[in-house]
Amino acid sequence: MQTNLAPEYQGTPDGLAAEAILRKCVHCGFCTATCPTYQLLGDELDGPRGRIYLMKQVLEGQTPTRATQLHLDRCLTCRNCETTCPSGVDYGHLVDIGRKLVDAKVPRPAAEKAVRWALKEGLPSPLFAPAMQIGQLLRPLLPASLQNKVPAKQNAGQWPTRSHARKVLLLAGCAQPSMAPNIDTATARVLDAAGIQSVVAPKSGCCGAVKFHLNDQDGGRAQMRANIDAWWPLIAPGSGSGVEALVMNASGCGVTVKEYGHILRDDTAYAAKAARLSELTRDLSELLPELVPALKDKLRDGPKPGLVFHPPCTLQHGQKLRGGVEQHMAELGFAVRLAGNEAHLCCGSAGTYSVLNPELSYQLRDRKLQNLQPAEKETIISANIGCITHLQSGTANPVRHWVEVLDAALAKA
Repeated sequence: MQTNLAPEYQGTPDGLAAEAILRKCVHCGFCTATCPTYQLLGDELDGPRGRIYLMKQVLEGQTPTRATQLHLDRCLTCRNCETTCPSGVDYGHLVDIGRKLVDAKVPRPAAEKAVRWALKEGLPSPLFAPAMQIGQLLRPLLPASLQNKVPAKQNAGQWPTRSHARKVLLLAGCAQPSMAPNIDTATARVLDAAGIQSVVAPKSGCCGAVKFHLNDQDGGRAQMRANIDAWWPLIAPGSGSGVEALVMNASGCGVTVKEYGHILRDDTAYAAKAARLSELTRDLSELLPELVPALKDKLRDGPKPGLVFHPPCTLQHGQKLRGGVEQHMAELGFAVRLAGNEAHLCCGSAGTYSVLNPELSYQLRDRKLQNLQPAEKETIISANIGCITHLQSGTANPVRHWVEVLDAALAKA
């Protein structure tokens, strides 16, 4: 795609990055076939190709409007279009740039600004945990729209106490420890059963995705730097800590931490550390090939639930990891299947999207559940806290992280 950047963007980091991405696009339109919002709305401007044209116009000097902003807001950033694109267009990074430039020129209504501020400041805040506890206590009294965002209180169980020569770092996180604490403890127990110790750096926290994708990119980068400072003593060459990887059990956080190197590439103080950290980051499912032989004998006996797997977009499109969970869980004796149709499409959770765009989000949730078609005794499994909470709000079937199911089977065995 030919571009002619406006003078204000020529030679700038955002302008140069956006121009390189735009020039890869051949406007073939393959991406529209796999875009969830285009599937729902049928509007070219609510598909990747249309949004690319909108961003190109802004970069070439055309004044963006509120309509421009709304079309970009309605993008889930699921990155399904990247999986589909034959030209390798890096749409996810382009839309981050486009939203930043548009928001700088298009003021948002006060109410909208307030909700976005509350999300970006509230979710990573230390106050989120007590607020969630109050919400869980009052959950039966809450309206359905709020109950959907407040999962029932969960017993996390015990963190293993054994030491092992092999060690990995886990992300402290922000929302997941309060909403579904069993995911972290289950991860630690499963790894412990395979002879791997889980370590959490005390001063690590939110991965930065919430602020970054709500266009507080400076705030997101600050959280990324804070995590790097917390993790570096444990992963620096010669540290002697024994930590071999940074393991993510929330695929949304995983795709962000894997991109620290890209996001902080122009930060002279952090670029090299960020790149090294991204290299060491693994989704938990990437450890499954070595967990299988260590756990298989322990799971030989006993009934196992039937499972239907929803691969999060951040796993299958953001991290380009497909097939691993279902393959290796099957090797461990679980019957796992995917949705019969549209397994590649987003469930509508998409971080804060379900709060900011509830109508579209719930349409996508119901469409996803219809395609998953869980039988009465089947458990839906996924790999991201947002997808798990969102899907659970629309079904009576249990929705769990796959590592929780594996942990429960190990406990029974």
